[in-house]
Amino acid sequence: MSDQTPRAGLPLVLLAGDHPDDTNWLRNLLEPAGYAVLREPSGRYALERARGTEPDVVIVDAELPDMAGVELCRLLRADPRVSSSTPLLLAFREHASRDQRTAALRAGAWECIAPPHEADEILLKIGAYVRAKLDADRARAEGLLDPLTGLYNRQGLARRARELGSQAFREHGALACVALALDLEGGDAVAADDETTAAAVVHCAHVLKSKARLSDVIGRLSATEFAVLAPGTDAAGARRLAERLAGIIQASAVSPEPTAPVLPALRARFGYEAVANVGYAPIEPVQLLARASAAVRTGRPDGGAWLRRFDEGIDLPSV
Repeated sequence: MSDQTPRAGLPLVLLAGDHPDDTNWLRNLLEPAGYAVLREPSGRYALERARGTEPDVVIVDAELPDMAGVELCRLLRADPRVSSSTPLLLAFREHASRDQRTAALRAGAWECIAPPHEADEILLKIGAYVRAKLDADRARAEGLLDPLTGLYNRQGLARRARELGSQAFREHGALACVALALDLEGGDAVAADDETTAAAVVHCAHVLKSKARLSDVIGRLSATEFAVLAPGTDAAGARRLAERLAGIIQASAVSPEPTAPVLPALRARFGYEAVANVGYAPIEPVQLLARASAAVRTGRPDGGAWLRRFDEGIDLPSV
């Protein structure tokens, strides 16, 4: 292994790759921006270093000397000693193809980058991902994260709803919540304690994390129900978000390990509620969660039975 562990206090970036031009370019980009950088030349050494140093982001070369970059992403994401909230970025020589991006997402990567192209964009993305990771670390320490998916739990969603609501109140901005209940094709709602269900829930959580906006807050409301808090989003935007997520979830495929359960095609039922101006809203932000969750089952159909908006005449579940 190479390089000494840097001093504490700086966000830590782990680079996995043995191409000096690429790793030096990334080091020269990141260190002046306030990051500590470690480099490991192989996938095996990078995996060992990630287990011991808890990096805030890992950037993996697509072509490592001992394994493919997607394989290292898969190993990192499956390793219980590496936080599920650690951002993984897969670096290609040129811009990744659609197939390469899909394979990277399936392996657990959050993003594909192409150094030395788009330096400013890479730096902005890494900054946003690191902030999200540090927020998740704090939430985990406070018991606000769901242990299976790494998403916010109900308590975490409620806290983040209050924070987003306070910001939207000051800015007279919009705030929406989209809830979704996960189903398996050809069946009713998924049983909560089944091995296949757990795999489906984890896969759905990964899809949501990889496809939602950086500003969105994602959480798990119950065994098979998720919620997305979307700041700056009105009712029309919430509908578009639900439509986009529905298409992605239904089209997503899983390439499981040989011992993993084989998942049928996934589908979901959606509900939403939105406030155009929180400064004038008569409801508390946490109520958006309850309203969106209730809308999944008893809301007004909006574009089909799979999508419903909250109906004022229904009873709210507690959050």
